[in-house]
Amino acid sequence: MRRPLAVLAAVPLLFAAACGTDKGTGAGTATNASSSAIKVTGEAGKQPQVTFPGGKPATTSSVNMVSEGQGTPFKKGDSVISNLTVFDWDGKSNTMAGSTYSAKPELIKVDDKLPKVLFDAFHKVKPGGRFVAVVAPGDSYTKQDLEQAKQQGIDVSVPKVFVFDPVSVVTPKISGTAGDPGVKGITLESPEGAAPKLTTKTDAPAPKELVNKTVIEGKGPKVEKGQTAVVQYTGKIWGSDREFDSSWSKGGEPVSFPIGVGQVIKGWDQTIVGAKVGSRLLVSIPPDLGYGKQGQPQAQIKGTDTLVFVVDVLGAY
Repeated sequence: MRRPLAVLAAVPLLFAAACGTDKGTGAGTATNASSSAIKVTGEAGKQPQVTFPGGKPATTSSVNMVSEGQGTPFKKGDSVISNLTVFDWDGKSNTMAGSTYSAKPELIKVDDKLPKVLFDAFHKVKPGGRFVAVVAPGDSYTKQDLEQAKQQGIDVSVPKVFVFDPVSVVTPKISGTAGDPGVKGITLESPEGAAPKLTTKTDAPAPKELVNKTVIEGKGPKVEKGQTAVVQYTGKIWGSDREFDSSWSKGGEPVSFPIGVGQVIKGWDQTIVGAKVGSRLLVSIPPDLGYGKQGQPQAQIKGTDTLVFVVDVLGAY
């Protein structure tokens, strides 16, 4: 199973994910070095235009709400789909370090690993809103953050300026009445508020074809080819009940990956694409749509093993 892509737990890693460079929109005449002196124009949800004040950059972190958005503010523990644009505020060129508007939104976990200025800002903004934050090196990074950035060749000697456009929060868990998957030899329990329990210990022969059963149908949009899917899952071997991978067993954090474009096993590409967000799937994948004849030795999966997954489709962007 492919591990998560750039689901970013700590902001210094975010800098490394920024792609391409560009020049900022230059310096204005303001002299107050804080987020409130940075002029951000343009509609939330589109590439922002940013004008920096003249003079030296800020030395302390700060945040300014450009627009509040609508709905419910985000809270600790939320996984937020967000667009963002990052600048290096050096007081000269103020180079843009990267922007998701030239790629795809990121999944940001609102937790204590974020610098406090960003953590606090996410508690005030709502979906569709926008905020600009100055993340200064003097009060935002731990020694471990700085060392990690140094090892990755990331310059944190100047403050970073983030313009965040949060889009939505990922569904934390699936809810609804579970139906019988109707796959002979396989049982699936869906206790309310807990991870599903998949049992694959059986003498029944494994299906030779791909099986995709919607156990709980979500109410969200259908996942489209080329999107990034956000899921929870457990995978077991047909017949042995041996679990070879599970996001629930690894702390319960959702994972994300491009879907429908060959970045995961074929069985996932062919079943998650088209599923509605909020759905729980029971999927049986024959070897040719899994890891093929070579199997996956690291996970102790043989080339003849049929894989069985329960997959919760939490989001797509």
